Amino acid sequence: MAWLKDVVKPGVRPKTHRTYADFVKLHLAPALGSIQLAKLTPQHVRTFLNEKLATPQTSRKKVNPGDPPEPGKPLSPRTVKHLLVTLRGALESAVKDGMIPRNVAAVVDPPSVAKHQMKTFSAEQARTFLDAIAGDRLEALFSTAIALAYRQGEALGLQWPDVDLESENSTLTVRQSIQRIDGKLTITPTKKDKVHTVNLPGVTRSVLVAHRAKQDEERRLAGARWQETGFVFTTTAGTPVDARSVIRRFHLILKTAGLPQIRFHDLRHSCATLLLAQGVSPRYISDLLGHSQVSFTMQTYAHVLPHVQRDVATKMDEILNPKPVATSVATKPDAVKLN
Repeated sequence: MAWLKDVVKPGVRPKTHRTYADFVKLHLAPALGSIQLAKLTPQHVRTFLNEKLATPQTSRKKVNPGDPPEPGKPLSPRTVKHLLVTLRGALESAVKDGMIPRNVAAVVDPPSVAKHQMKTFSAEQARTFLDAIAGDRLEALFSTAIALAYRQGEALGLQWPDVDLESENSTLTVRQSIQRIDGKLTITPTKKDKVHTVNLPGVTRSVLVAHRAKQDEERRLAGARWQETGFVFTTTAGTPVDARSVIRRFHLILKTAGLPQIRFHDLRHSCATLLLAQGVSPRYISDLLGHSQVSFTMQTYAHVLPHVQRDVATKMDEILNPKPVATSVATKPDAVKLN
């Protein structure tokens, strides 16, 4: 499909392009590909969406190579909404190219999607997590993830030239990401090609210094087996760490420590919510997360705002009224009655 090659691919990361391509190949083309663009109607689109919400989808996984595909579950409302977004994008491109007069998918309402309930660590759980990863080979990876709020792919894509541990104000710069694409670990640009630098807290600098020393020892022990890649987080042979191995280790640590089973990405959310709860400036948190607008950060973490607002009110009261407020009104002693 020309739209995927000429419009989508140049503007998105490879993994995102693969997602669009799968949507087209597995869903849009089989259902709507036989209909001429000029004859496609909003009702065609609505029928397509409703069928995806109601019809069990054929699973591509087989127990044995000769077995027929097994029926799965209907697509989730969230996935069906993404299908509509993909179709809208393709048709909008066709409108711009003069192939059709209007985008019929633009007038079709998406399915209602339940709002995702964000799971994050409390301050106590975060401390329990740090205790649980102490001494683990991936301690530095997990520790810096919750302290610096980076994404898993960004963490695995870090290279030592982007980590300054020598300066008085140590920094870490996120420049790239690692993703598994078509079965291969691939270096890709960061989300929206944004490069951002953050200052390292003292505890994070210390754990990275210790991690570098451990990696030097692994390099020495590996000898000729070591492959120098420059990555901060590697296997014992120096190659990039696979995200699937990180996830397995992460959930095992959570289970052993008796912590909730959250996603690795929720370490990023935990960092943001903990900082907001401590009254840290939303501007700083937005910069840390790499968001382009503070308003997006505040919208994402709106559930924390009531607590922050109460804390701000309390602090303002302490500033403007530092003296204790009397809880009762003193009364004058009764006048002495003269006989």
